Amino acid sequence: MAGLGSGNSYPTLEGDEDGAIISTRGLEAFGRKVTSTAGHLMGPLTDGTTSNHYQNAMSDLHKQLRRPNLQRSVFSFAKTSPTDMVRSKLSTSEIQYRALTFLPDALLDDIPEDENSYSLFQGFQAALPEVSPGKKHRRKISRGRKLIEDDKSQEDEGTPSLNKLKKEQKSLNYQLEMMGIRKNMASNEIHEIDNKISNLNIMRSIVLDRLAGLEQNEAMLEHDIMNVEGRLEDAQEDFNAQEALARELKADEQLDIGEEVAEPEAEGSSFMSESIYEKLPSANSTPTKPKRHKTIRRKSMPILHEHFESGSKIREVQAHNDSITALDFDVPFGTMVTAALDDTVRVWNMNVGRCIGLLEGHTASVRALQVEDNIVATGSMDATIRLWDLSKARYNPQDNHINKDDENEDGDELAFGSPEGNESSLPSGTMQDCPLYTLEAHVDEVTALFMKGDTLISGSADKTLRQWDLENGRCVQTLDVMWAAAQASASVDSSEGSWRQTGRISDASANFVGALQVFDAALACGTADGRVRLWDLRSGQVHRSLVGHTGPVTCLQFDDVHLVTGSLDRSIRIWDLRTGAIHDAYAYDAPITSMMFDARRIVSAAGENVAKVYDKADGRHWDCGAGVASAETNRTSAMVEKVRIKDGYLTEGRMDGIVGIWST
Repeated sequence: MAGLGSGNSYPTLEGDEDGAIISTRGLEAFGRKVTSTAGHLMGPLTDGTTSNHYQNAMSDLHKQLRRPNLQRSVFSFAKTSPTDMVRSKLSTSEIQYRALTFLPDALLDDIPEDENSYSLFQGFQAALPEVSPGKKHRRKISRGRKLIEDDKSQEDEGTPSLNKLKKEQKSLNYQLEMMGIRKNMASNEIHEIDNKISNLNIMRSIVLDRLAGLEQNEAMLEHDIMNVEGRLEDAQEDFNAQEALARELKADEQLDIGEEVAEPEAEGSSFMSESIYEKLPSANSTPTKPKRHKTIRRKSMPILHEHFESGSKIREVQAHNDSITALDFDVPFGTMVTAALDDTVRVWNMNVGRCIGLLEGHTASVRALQVEDNIVATGSMDATIRLWDLSKARYNPQDNHINKDDENEDGDELAFGSPEGNESSLPSGTMQDCPLYTLEAHVDEVTALFMKGDTLISGSADKTLRQWDLENGRCVQTLDVMWAAAQASASVDSSEGSWRQTGRISDASANFVGALQVFDAALACGTADGRVRLWDLRSGQVHRSLVGHTGPVTCLQFDDVHLVTGSLDRSIRIWDLRTGAIHDAYAYDAPITSMMFDARRIVSAAGENVAKVYDKADGRHWDCGAGVASAETNRTSAMVEKVRIKDGYLTEGRMDGIVGIWST
């Protein structure tokens, strides 16, 4: 087709090689041909020309269509999208207006109101950096002063000086205006950041709820795993028993067959021997050993409390009807054991805040306890120490003895209901297989104990410390505190100031052994005379005595470097174990009754309705507990007696029997 139009001279198309822009002259020529063709078709008909009008018109039209430039233009026009056609016809402002009017009203309502009185160009100008604005401003001020001085000295030449001052004034006003724009921009950024923070807090709350649900499902899954493991162990025991029974049956059958061959005339011989018959279980017989159901033991460490704000309340439980005397727990959201003056010891599921059983056996109130994995050690005023294995508990939410009224309102069957004065709702019999053995050697109430591995150390009002071997359940060593104090007073080495008697009079209401802790062969013990004695269990001798407190020591805890002690003298002291010197100390307004620390914080009970928290990282003191909210609402809350903290998870027991759980 290119050869058909090679002999004619036609105007070329304007635009790119593909003919993106159609030539005006080519289209005009093509239009004239079409018009003439239409004129021939629709014009008046004359004789002899009727048959030629159509053929002539079509031949002219085909000639125009044979032109390659026109063909490319038509093809390019056919490939053009409607959007490009609209853009070629509409201006930019018209497109913007039509796009804005096309938006729905819901989107137009969310457009933020522009309270900024400055234009976009002014904001751009204000955003430009300035080089040393302070020096430049001072330089201009000094220049203005110099101009004023020149103006005074040269009155005849005042016009140039005034012009310069006016320019200087205009420049300074411009800078002032830019400062105002920058301030407005900074204020707007702060508002935007506040909005983002608010949105992020909402998102954080949503994700926190999701995390709480995941941990709840995790606890349910671990509970199901423990049930399956228990059933698997029972099935394995039954299978082993059946195999053993089958082997015995086979052996006895062979024996009976041999007897029948030897004595075929014997009558009354049975197919089954009497011994085997006695071993077969009957349908009405009860198993000699009841099946055990394990308690929920967390295999994963909960992290929900780490994302709460400091001082946030996780849960409050009416654990007892009297003052809390001791409490401890294994892991956050795990198992907690509490004791009170109502002479009860209760086991709690901290995940849902429900009592799952009672440890019964002591004849008096428990003054000290510790939870270590599945083992619980309790020391009582009846001068005995009892050990319990919580893994032997019969607690199972699928048992028939659980009352439906005791279930959680949300359908949670993981625990029993909280007592809150209703003793009939407390579970019974779930912990009857938990007692291991009772340690009896003290002749007065047990006031402190600490368990580590197979070793347990107990302190009593009989002024002795006893070391117990938990493998055999017997006392292996007795340490006489009064004998150690007498040996120290009889020492002739006056250079050892820590061995001198202080002459302090003990508080009659305080425990003689207030607190103790053991690690390997090292034992730290705080007593009523205000001393902290460091013992060597291998020799049974006092290695060092730390002097500083002016009242009975009620609590202590040490790590690799420091030893922290609390006393009724209202102070908490941090000792350096390497030198025996005081590393740090601080005091409160009331005696210290309980103290514990984790990697970052030291919490203590200091005769107030809040737990006192000291942040070791930044040295900040703050309060945590129900008393903080009570002060804002003019309500009263009970005094905190005992505190425990692990990984930022704080539990505090109060005088009214309530246990509060907080995030620090």
